[in-house]
Amino acid sequence: MFSFTVAAVVFGVVFLAELPDKTALAGLVLGTRYRASYVFAGVAAAFAVHVALAIAAGSVLSLLPHRLVQAVVGVLFLAGAAVLIFRKGEDEEEVKKPADQSFWKVSGAGFMMILVAEFGDLTQIMTANLAARYDDPVSVGVGAVLALWAVAGLGILGGRTLMKYVPLELITKVAAAVMVLMAGFSLYEAITG
Repeated sequence: MFSFTVAAVVFGVVFLAELPDKTALAGLVLGTRYRASYVFAGVAAAFAVHVALAIAAGSVLSLLPHRLVQAVVGVLFLAGAAVLIFRKGEDEEEVKKPADQSFWKVSGAGFMMILVAEFGDLTQIMTANLAARYDDPVSVGVGAVLALWAVAGLGILGGRTLMKYVPLELITKVAAAVMVLMAGFSLYEAITG
């Protein structure tokens, strides 16, 4: 039976854990470049897959080698930063017309980015642990999915709003710098254990 209490507890825990994570940054960057609804559709689908995996796997995800997960995450952050820094200059008119991008291209990009970047993430492992603790997969799943969707929505809308006041070039440079810092932190954790 569905428990609103369990769902609310899971929502709060997962929301707070995910808020300062890379998801908000990814949503912010994608939200500055593409139609928000397209980005959210892909990101939301990826989070639904992650929660389903976490619920199904239970605490097995926590058995993944921590160093390997951190090394892969670090390399992915470096790759993301490199893409932001070294991408070819785009016509400013293209940036202002994100509606020209197809739904499948934009939502697919959001889906793949989150699917890869969030695998083995703290919130996925936390969701698996909460599912094992409460023995209520539906309530845990609903709470976790809603929390992740809320964080993604805030990041995407924040990106759209930020772009009205801050030049895209500055946003891109700051995002790349944050990704390099996060890559350094992940690689440091991978090396030191």
